[in-house]
Amino acid sequence: MSIEAFRQQIATLAAVIADEPLDATLEDTLNRDFGPESTTFRTLKQSCETGVAEGWLCAREAGGIRYGRAFKPADDLHGFSVDVVDMDEIRGPHHRHPNGEIDLVMPQSGDAKFDGQGAGWKVYPPDTAHHPTVSGGRALVLYLLPGGAIEFTGNA
Repeated sequence: MSIEAFRQQIATLAAVIADEPLDATLEDTLNRDFGPESTTFRTLKQSCETGVAEGWLCAREAGGIRYGRAFKPADDLHGFSVDVVDMDEIRGPHHRHPNGEIDLVMPQSGDAKFDGQGAGWKVYPPDTAHHPTVSGGRALVLYLLPGGAIEFTGNA
C-alpha cells in the first residue's frame, strides 16, 4: 500500500458522493453501500492501518490524539480534503464544519465508537459543531471535509 494508492481509493469514493448533500440520507447510503462488510470499507481500513504503521498517516500528535492531513482539497478528490486521526478513549477539540464533514469510523480495539457511531460512516451537515469523542476503545477516523473547511472554536 502506498499513499498514491490510498489517494486513488479516496478519489474513487469521492466521485460517487461528490454532488450529494451532507445529510442523514448520505449517511444511510454510505453505511448501506460502503459499510463494514463492503470491500470499500475493508480496503480503506487496511490502507489507514498501513499508513499509520508506516508513518505517512497520523504523523503528528497533540493532546493524546495522533492526526494528520493526508491530502488537501483537489480536483481528483472532488474538492474534499482527507484527514485521519487515531483516538483512544478521548474527547477532541471542539470544532465547526462550515461545509459539513463525512467520517469513516474504523474501530481498532474494544467496542470503539466515534460520537456514538461504531464501525461505519457518520455524516455531519454543514454548519454543525462538536467535540469529536472516541469511547469504548481505540479508533481510526477518516475525515472528508468539503473544501478542507474546519474551524477550531476553542470552546470547552
